[in-house]
Amino acid sequence: MDLTNNKNNGMKRLAALAVIVVTLVSCSVSYRFNGASIDYTKTKTIQIADFPIRSSYVWGPMASIFNNELKDIFARNTRLIQVRNNGDMKIEGEITQYSQRNKAVTAEGTSAQAELSMTVNVRFTNNANHTEDFERQFTATASFETTTSFTSVQEELVTQMVEDITDQIFNATVANW
Repeated sequence: MDLTNNKNNGMKRLAALAVIVVTLVSCSVSYRFNGASIDYTKTKTIQIADFPIRSSYVWGPMASIFNNELKDIFARNTRLIQVRNNGDMKIEGEITQYSQRNKAVTAEGTSAQAELSMTVNVRFTNNANHTEDFERQFTATASFETTTSFTSVQEELVTQMVEDITDQIFNATVANW
């Protein structure tokens, strides 16, 4: 008889555990691994302006690479609808700096490595919560060996920096850790 009670208690515990697991699984808590934490009941649209180049040193394709990647990161990682005007969120700004400098010098005094740098000024407006509004600069760098032709690596380096900066912007605007 004592063995039967233990068996029944074990079955009751197993059934209770199954109910708890089903309850937890059925709850609608939504976590996204991309870090976006957007209340889609309040925020449905985003307006992303094209960022012009305001830097004294310019590489023509840089603006289109940046503008496309910024729009793409929000399209890939959120359900926000991109609009031209009156977005619930608004991102605008300009590419303010693009420069190259020597980073490392050889024993002979010549440059061994150079660093490319890009800075973007961003103005963010969240019309659902203006306490999150900001104006901030985001910077990324990429290095290359000076034995390599700059023109042969420029697109790759700019693409790396753009991905880094757009990730920073995405995290600053909608990740809200």
